[in-house]
Amino acid sequence: MANSVVEVADDNGNVVSTKGVESALSYQDLNAMINLWGNDQKLQLEKDKLAVRKYFLEHVNQNTVFFHSLKERLDYLVENEYYEKEILDKYSFEFITKLNDLAYSKKFRFEAFMGAFKFYTGYALKTFDGERYLERFEDRVVMVALTLAEGVEETAISLVEEIISGRFQPATPTFLNCGKKQRGEFVSCFLLRIEDNMESISRGINSALQLSKRGGGVALSLSNIREYGAPIKKIEGQSSGIIPVMKLLEDSFSYANQLGARQGAGAVYLNAHHPDIMRFLDTKRENADEKIRIKTLSIGVVLPDITMMLAKDNEDMYLFSPYDVEKVYGVPFGDISVTEKYYEMVDEPRIRKSKIKARDLLQKIAELQFESGYPYVMYEDTVNNANPIQGRINMSNLCSEILQVNTPTTYNADLSYDQIGKDISCNLGSLNIAKAMDGPDFGKTIEASIRALTAVSDQSNIESVRSISDGNHKSHAIGLGQMNLHGYLAREQIHYGSDEGLDFTNMYFYTVNYHAISASNKIAKERKQTFDNFENSKYATGEYFDKYTEQTWAPATPKVKELFKKAGVSIPTQEDWAELKKSVMKHGIYNQNLQAVPPTGSISYINNSTSSIHPIASRIEVRKEGKLGRVYYPAPYLSEETWEYYEDAYEIGPDKIIDTYAAATQHVDQGLSLTLFFKDTATTRDVNRAQINSWRKGIKTIYYIRIRQAALEGTEVENCVSCML
Repeated sequence: MANSVVEVADDNGNVVSTKGVESALSYQDLNAMINLWGNDQKLQLEKDKLAVRKYFLEHVNQNTVFFHSLKERLDYLVENEYYEKEILDKYSFEFITKLNDLAYSKKFRFEAFMGAFKFYTGYALKTFDGERYLERFEDRVVMVALTLAEGVEETAISLVEEIISGRFQPATPTFLNCGKKQRGEFVSCFLLRIEDNMESISRGINSALQLSKRGGGVALSLSNIREYGAPIKKIEGQSSGIIPVMKLLEDSFSYANQLGARQGAGAVYLNAHHPDIMRFLDTKRENADEKIRIKTLSIGVVLPDITMMLAKDNEDMYLFSPYDVEKVYGVPFGDISVTEKYYEMVDEPRIRKSKIKARDLLQKIAELQFESGYPYVMYEDTVNNANPIQGRINMSNLCSEILQVNTPTTYNADLSYDQIGKDISCNLGSLNIAKAMDGPDFGKTIEASIRALTAVSDQSNIESVRSISDGNHKSHAIGLGQMNLHGYLAREQIHYGSDEGLDFTNMYFYTVNYHAISASNKIAKERKQTFDNFENSKYATGEYFDKYTEQTWAPATPKVKELFKKAGVSIPTQEDWAELKKSVMKHGIYNQNLQAVPPTGSISYINNSTSSIHPIASRIEVRKEGKLGRVYYPAPYLSEETWEYYEDAYEIGPDKIIDTYAAATQHVDQGLSLTLFFKDTATTRDVNRAQINSWRKGIKTIYYIRIRQAALEGTEVENCVSCML
């Protein structure tokens, strides 16, 4: 092929010229070249940036609606019901112009083709026929900022600064829906509890339909539902147990989705001491009978400490009838501490019980995780021992990072509400650790993020599910997450899971926690309002702060100390914590929950980050993206110099990942979505060992288990970068 010169546009349509044989290639071809070594046996990462430019020239620019002015554009989008007029009306046109100019002045560029592709296929506003684009990245950022700032100009400016710099990234539902007239909710996911009666079960299924239609993932607790064969109205053997409920939920999620933009997704959690626990796990067996097999619904097991201790001693474990437990104790099974009441319930003759080997249960969980990645695991007592809020946590969400207190809803005979309980919304967004450390003001970045997430909570009012709406308005709970930990460590030439890596993780999350609580305290003072029942929390008593005021927290390694110094990020002292403790005890905090670390998927790509705080799965990630086929995503900051610091998750192994999450967990009030990776030589014994290690190290939840698949003979491509991993 002869060399040629092709005019290529950058992200804003400015024409640049490129020479060479690659200039005649498509953006797909150029993106694929990063997965091949060059003739000089060096990485061809520069081809990905050229792929981005060609993507704009060949696709985005040709398919974007052109407007002569900002006013023409906004008028068109409002008149044709693309944008919400009420949001724009909160600001003067002069300010909107100023904010728009600010966003475009930052000269934003997508660092990777995957980021540009994900944004334009999944986030940018399109014409109703889906054929043409009505937004660029800057336009989406401005509309998100205007929406979440709620008319406060200073807040809108700070949000544009934080989002377009990459320091803060709202979660997908927020970033996707803000400002749009035809939209879903801003909320990432929801958690519902179901009680042991038909009214609650039917209401739960209806709520799952309503929430799935609006916002995506819904998790439900099934621990309170009576077991298979339990009596109904004193007639023995009548209950069908939890499996039919799971079937109904699975069908509901497959039917309801968010305007077709996000597929419905659900998860169910069950306590390990529920009599249906073995049947529950069997639903995910590949060879399970179709009558019980669950294909798309995710499952999670709630493991109390007593389960682990009985397994350690190789003893039997008793399973207790939720129906009888509620009759004896007057509260649902899910609200009982099984560890605390275990031997009392064993000796209680009014509670029917059966027994299995505790080790058999853990072995079955490990086998199933090895086979399918499920179930998720929540270590119930670890979660509740760390919980600063009054009440009990008995479940998690679809990604296992949300850990909040819930309360039951009861109904009258006519199915109207008797007492509305408290269910849970996930109001999420994440910081890019590398960009946050690079930013001009670390504390300001976190405060802006906390205010943005608080706005998501304040603006969410899902009237169709009153327990969700009431719970959200009472708790103002949010979940500030993190991503790009591995990217930052690699850039700074620190190995993931090393002493320096653990030291940085510890001090970073320690510092984030201080600023997050400070921001929420500031909001409480401004609004003269706290979350509901603040007075009975460990924040109000000051007990929460003891671990920070009674010992010194400081970097343990010289390199980490230097990193914070170089970034100009001050590490809070004991005196800082003592002052914060005094202010919180006096004025309170606005948000019941502040932090939760989700897995971060698409937002990691558009933010050019490694996902969440786990290690990369591959230096060059390969994804199948619909009709486009394979798309390649190089790890951020990947270069000849950082190559060795990008050891992949399977090689790093579960122990270093567990240690990293344990370092972060102690400073996070909710959970962290933890995926464990194993080599293809792993056995179920290795998975079981990781479960026990996680519990011992204080891990709260386990999301997925991933086993590396052995390479198929003859599938490797010569000079393929990802094949070398």
